[in-house]
Amino acid sequence: MKYYAVQKGRKTGIFTTWDDAEKQVKGYSGAKYKSFKTELEARDYLKGSTSSAKPTKGHRKKSKRSAPNEHLGETVVYTDGGSRNHGNVLGGHVKASDKAAWAFLIKVGKQKYSKSGGEFGATNNRMEIMALLEALKYLKSKDMQNNQIDVVMDSKYVLDAIQMGWLASWRRHGWTKSNGSELQNKQLWQRIDAILTDFPNIKYYWTKGHAYDEGNIFVDHLLNKTMDKMPKKSPQQHKTHQPVNKPANKPRHAEAHHQIDKPKPGPQTETSVRDIENSLRRLGLFDDDNDD
Repeated sequence: MKYYAVQKGRKTGIFTTWDDAEKQVKGYSGAKYKSFKTELEARDYLKGSTSSAKPTKGHRKKSKRSAPNEHLGETVVYTDGGSRNHGNVLGGHVKASDKAAWAFLIKVGKQKYSKSGGEFGATNNRMEIMALLEALKYLKSKDMQNNQIDVVMDSKYVLDAIQMGWLASWRRHGWTKSNGSELQNKQLWQRIDAILTDFPNIKYYWTKGHAYDEGNIFVDHLLNKTMDKMPKKSPQQHKTHQPVNKPANKPRHAEAHHQIDKPKPGPQTETSVRDIENSLRRLGLFDDDNDD
């Protein structure tokens, strides 16, 4: 497919057929126009740019730096991840109660769709991967994987893994690093690697975080709202509690405390009564009830 850029003519712009472009330049004095293989090159020509650099395409090419709020794909995806944890400082470690979240925004023409989710005890890098994975899953669920897609993010960690061949290297080494060390977020990277095979027309753009790109600012605010809504998680929440509907076992001593002991007759009871009778008889205080 070719793109015809008319810089000077009856009507300027980009046309996808020569018939439409010809109507604007044929017979027009001083007309300026040119055909290109990509829409980006055509737009650069209209802006007067002499650059002929091709846009990045596929998931193993270097990313371009994003111009503020200006992306050319029919579908534009913004992703971001963040965390409020102790692992963000030198020597720090993520705690189970630390909040983390991801978010994405998808623009298709004038339509927009956004989503966010949160976790406890997750790293910032994990959330960056999750944001991209969730966005790709949504696009695939809507049969948009073949669209011309621009992905814009501020995470060089994710971009480098996809575009510099790290994914392929990890796969060759059994999802470990080339030096044999453990690969962090292995399962997420495996899912990213698998789903990207369904997306043939992705271009990647890096943008400075929280700066001038409206889409990037939007997803950053969205994930922070998610963390704001997450409840505080105390260490007590991780303890195992006895079910409420199951009565606790009573201690044995408590049962013994409520028992009443019945007196048992002694083995010498009959002999003791006879001895008492004899003593009373000697004192003349006891008469035998005999009839003879």
